[in-house]
Amino acid sequence: MQVRQTTQLPLIVGLLIMLFISVNMTSNLMFRQERLDLTQNALFTLSAGSREILAAIDEPISLTFYYSQGMSQDYPVLRQHGQRVRDMLDELVAASADKLSLTIIDPAPYSEEEDVAVMQGLVGRPTATGELIYLGLVGTNMVDDTQVIPIFPQERADYLEYDLVRLIDNLNTPERPVLGVMSNLPLDTGTGGLMLALRGQSQPFLIYSELVDRFKVEFLEPNLSKIPSKVDVLLLAHPRPLTDDQAYAVDQFVMRGGRLIVFIDPYSEVSLTAGPNGAPLQGATEQSNLPRLMAKWGVEMPADKILADRQYAQRVETGRDARRRLVDYVLWMGLGPDVFNRSDVILSNIDLLNIGSPGILQPRADATTTFTPLVTSSTDAMLLPRAPVVAGPDPDQLLRDFVAEGQNHVLAARVSGVVNSAFPNGPPTTPYEGPAHVALTSDANIIFFADSDFFDDRFWTTEQNYLGQRFAVPMADNAKFLLNAVENMMGSDALISLRGRERQDPIFTRVADLRRAAEERYLAEENNLQARIAAAQAELDRLEKSGTLGKEAQDVTRRYRQELQDARKALRKVEANLRREIEQLGLVLRWINIALMPALVILVSIVLMLHRRARRAATQKAGGFRMVDPS
Repeated sequence: MQVRQTTQLPLIVGLLIMLFISVNMTSNLMFRQERLDLTQNALFTLSAGSREILAAIDEPISLTFYYSQGMSQDYPVLRQHGQRVRDMLDELVAASADKLSLTIIDPAPYSEEEDVAVMQGLVGRPTATGELIYLGLVGTNMVDDTQVIPIFPQERADYLEYDLVRLIDNLNTPERPVLGVMSNLPLDTGTGGLMLALRGQSQPFLIYSELVDRFKVEFLEPNLSKIPSKVDVLLLAHPRPLTDDQAYAVDQFVMRGGRLIVFIDPYSEVSLTAGPNGAPLQGATEQSNLPRLMAKWGVEMPADKILADRQYAQRVETGRDARRRLVDYVLWMGLGPDVFNRSDVILSNIDLLNIGSPGILQPRADATTTFTPLVTSSTDAMLLPRAPVVAGPDPDQLLRDFVAEGQNHVLAARVSGVVNSAFPNGPPTTPYEGPAHVALTSDANIIFFADSDFFDDRFWTTEQNYLGQRFAVPMADNAKFLLNAVENMMGSDALISLRGRERQDPIFTRVADLRRAAEERYLAEENNLQARIAAAQAELDRLEKSGTLGKEAQDVTRRYRQELQDARKALRKVEANLRREIEQLGLVLRWINIALMPALVILVSIVLMLHRRARRAATQKAGGFRMVDPS
């Protein structure tokens, strides 16, 4: 049987165009709120924590988004960023069950709206023509509390949801929980001290700024004998040695169920940071520990031991050899997920913690508490005496002398359970005006971290200053860990889920392993070559000093000179080959990206095309059809 096929191409094309338009119009109406987020951390989908906070809003909150949309048309990147902010605001409003209202204002130059924006603290971004582009947010609640984001910097785009939801949560809970702080670090003034801070020449630690933005932070008086009842959580960040009255105040705070976060350190490098006169701030302390209290809490930190970890060693600049500008420094660590206790909520979204010259934590044999490790070292670690570390060791020498102990050491831990008071006889001084003495509790909950360099800006963040606004762009999760810990101790975990959604730079473990192996080979061969050089040089010096002019002595001298030259040449060759394997791996990866992947895509396309043709031919053959010339 022959079938004559006629094609009415214009009609078919017209019907397809109409179908396309209809489908688009229908989808825009019916699926306007639908989203498909394929990003790794679901960056464009509201997290469960956001929805929990939105559901807990008690009274309406008004958001006013100032966005110079018209003036941003000539700046595509800025326009795209502004649209993302607006889309996220729309998502929050849609999920808030009418508890959020959003007003969008496009402030024209020299308008009343621009004046209001400036009065509320917004900052305009200047353009090449001298105009200002505004991209900020003002939030208010029913009691006229105000929260402002002066400008949304593109550098913090990955933290957009967290910044917006934190603003909303702050407005929903105007009475922010109180975080009490006892510290000998200049958290609130920076390393310049109070005088320079008052002149605007010194800034608070960025991690302190993060705390202030979320909690009501109060430094406790040094002569206290009790912790004020308004303190919800107490932070001891590298404290001075506690007096008896201070120790009793902390002891009773724990006895009454108070939550405690402790950062102590056998060697605090951040406390020794040079101040304005080139020396550490007056009163700085190299060590911190709480032996009397910790003995009752069932945990201890050896005061004379410092941890080194070769697997997680950070790369540092030595400035000694241009050919090896960066080397592993085993006392500074960038700890990764493999050594985190993910079952604890405060570490559920932590990917990297940067610390320096930390101590270790150990449970005591007589402990009545439960000791739960939170952060550990790798097994490629060892303990060093404190004295040589304080003297400033050479990074390469540390690697040469490194002998892995093959066991994990605990850097951070949670201690909970039954605790007896460190003051069984009551207050150390009388008269005592305070609550009745508590001798026993079964509800202790304390988080310990054996490091204080954790707080140092240079360890975890790069500071950005955008149009006079200072903000942090984290390169590690130190601030996230501390905020998580405080919120968890305060009984609120909602914001924790929002802090793990930013884009993370990939960690090239294979490259790190190759580099570490190359470094070890380099140092081992360098040791041998340096020994040869030293021996040859010593023998050469002896012959030259002897003044022997015989032919035999001259031959020996020539031989040693040649050996010295050969050894130095071999050492330069080792230096030149230090990164060869890494470069070869990089070359392979580039060829995979440039040639292999496109070739695979083309090959798959050809296979699919041939498969479709074969299936079509089989279908036509099975149906008995054959093409006929219409003429």
